[in-house]
Amino acid sequence: MNAHALDGYEISTDPARLDADLVHYWLATDAYWAVDRPRALHDRAVAGSLNFGLYASGSGRQAGYARVVTDHATFAWLCDVYICRDDRGRGLGTALIEAIADHLTPCGLSRLTLSTKDAHGVYEKVGFRTLVSPEQWMTLGLIDPGPVDI
Repeated sequence: MNAHALDGYEISTDPARLDADLVHYWLATDAYWAVDRPRALHDRAVAGSLNFGLYASGSGRQAGYARVVTDHATFAWLCDVYICRDDRGRGLGTALIEAIADHLTPCGLSRLTLSTKDAHGVYEKVGFRTLVSPEQWMTLGLIDPGPVDI
């Protein structure tokens, strides 16, 4: 893990520490993939996920968030990664992703996947790469509006 990037910050999976109002606000107002996400839907997603909070060490102020949907055995999907605008540019996103990967490594997962429109560089620093055989992957978009414009 990039401990230098976390200087002054800590990461926790304790759900009691999450500022649910703040996380919903961030995602519903400033995250292209979740803009206008209803609060009830957000709360259901959080309840069914492994959640990671990034906090300022001294004050405990939440500075970031990510969640993982996983069976803790074979597969995990990383989503809703968000760093507060005031805390960006310090390597915190990369450090959060590294901490998540480290946390999940003992589970022996086959893969940790994600989808991103514009943050490939952040994830590549941790070892993510594009799909080797995208033709093997499929999706069933139950409410899928189609491809996201880049």
